[in-house]
Amino acid sequence: MKHINVLAIALLTTCCFAQKNETYTSQVWVADQGDGTYKNPILHADYSDPDVTRAGDDYYMTASSFNAAPGLPILHSKDMVNWSLINYALPLQIPLDHFNTPQHGNGVWAPSIRYHNKEFYIYWGDPDFGIYMVKTKDPAGKWEDPVLVMEAKGAIDPCPLWDDDGNAYLSLAWAGSRAGVKSILTVFKLSPDGTKVLDRGRHVFDGHENHPTVEGTKMYKRNGYYYIFAPAGGVATGWQLILRSKNVYGPYEEKVVLEQGQTAINGPHQGAWVETPKGEDWFFHFQDVDAYGRIVHLQPMDWKKDWPVMGKDLDGNGIGEPVMQYKKPNVGHTYPKETPRETDEFIADSLGVQWQWNANPSILWYAKLPGNDYLRLFSIKTPESAKNLWDVPNLVLQKFPAPNFQVDTKLTLVPEDAEQQRKAGLIVMGRDYATVTLTQKGGRFYLQQTQAINADKGEQEVLNQEVSLKSNVAYIKVNVVAPDAMCQFSYSEDGKSFTSIGKPFKARVGKWIGAKVGLFSISTPDAKRGGYADVEYFRITK
Repeated sequence: MKHINVLAIALLTTCCFAQKNETYTSQVWVADQGDGTYKNPILHADYSDPDVTRAGDDYYMTASSFNAAPGLPILHSKDMVNWSLINYALPLQIPLDHFNTPQHGNGVWAPSIRYHNKEFYIYWGDPDFGIYMVKTKDPAGKWEDPVLVMEAKGAIDPCPLWDDDGNAYLSLAWAGSRAGVKSILTVFKLSPDGTKVLDRGRHVFDGHENHPTVEGTKMYKRNGYYYIFAPAGGVATGWQLILRSKNVYGPYEEKVVLEQGQTAINGPHQGAWVETPKGEDWFFHFQDVDAYGRIVHLQPMDWKKDWPVMGKDLDGNGIGEPVMQYKKPNVGHTYPKETPRETDEFIADSLGVQWQWNANPSILWYAKLPGNDYLRLFSIKTPESAKNLWDVPNLVLQKFPAPNFQVDTKLTLVPEDAEQQRKAGLIVMGRDYATVTLTQKGGRFYLQQTQAINADKGEQEVLNQEVSLKSNVAYIKVNVVAPDAMCQFSYSEDGKSFTSIGKPFKARVGKWIGAKVGLFSISTPDAKRGGYADVEYFRITK
């Protein structure tokens, strides 16, 4: 396997450490209610397919990151309710050449994180290349280079299990889009060091009749039983299935333990079982909420006759349903409120940890110099093949953080050459996208509100409104409002008096991800080099 470029690792590692030691509390979503309870979701952001492991008194979460770079987010918590984003385990997506261009929906699918022999392991499936693993002794530090554990087409959702007798196993599912078959779960023998599969695997469960699209395996052992936790029924509409057997290869008994029931929480499944040092059991899962992505919930969990019981059986049918509010886990201490970072004032020496790029980034796309309290985005030529911004790699984006929120930013465009068209702006990105773009024509500066409907299908970006500016500086806002993630842009030339611009825009999902919001700075493919935009801040508020 090729090793990741050392310079690129240094660049991305520096990015990941920005502001990580400072406690941050969101203005728009906090799960901790301050009275000993929490509300769901604990993270109202697209941390899709979450998995969690405990190391002592610390909890670490990772999630699917698909094509975004850096990938494999690492979140940390002391109480499972208050979380901070501290790092990424995958600075660059691999293979590098493949992911240097946008690969929407590809890349990191449904990772598993485990703490084993004082090391942290993450396994994930790339549906086009196979099963990868990275590991480290310090989840906030550098992770080792990825290892290709199993080359395969369509293998996804892997999870390791180190057994009591020294043997190790890897469970996984299959993506029908690549493998030609889905709804089958398979167990492979894994080398004790976790670096390679040792056999051709054995199917252990077929969900075609009763549990279609069974996937997302998480493997555990308890009281002599092997368990496979597996969601079924589809991302937005499914349920949580539990399989158990005294033999790792089965036959497996089955039981549905969590469903929507009469609640508003659709598709409650796919996540992590965690046991606290005090013996409490908890289950993390996601809920698909369209443009807002797959948000993370925490459910109380118990065991009855060696079957897990998740949430509360509100309708008395023997299957748990998700709760919206509950007492916080008993971890023996009360910790301050904390959330993943959103706002970036660009005063640190590197880009904030909340940012991800649309493809593997280049060090030449931006500069964040010590002492400069702004982010400089260079005017990078769009690919000649790009039909719109969906195909542009140098978009720097972050997740929607709440049902309702406002983004404020201040941009200064420096084209350096009046004859060359440069553009920079604020974007709400998904299969449809909308922007407010600062540009120049004939020596004058303009703001353009644009949108591209069905951008993922190559449809052209269209102009909704254009206004002339007095200078090269613009203050831009977008307000996002639930339940449909409706977005309204506005602008100002003095930062005080704002005027709406363009049409309301309904945010739309990306490929397997929620909508994102962020920044871009581009020039046309035939433009000469030069030009940049300075971003003074990017604030997310109520």
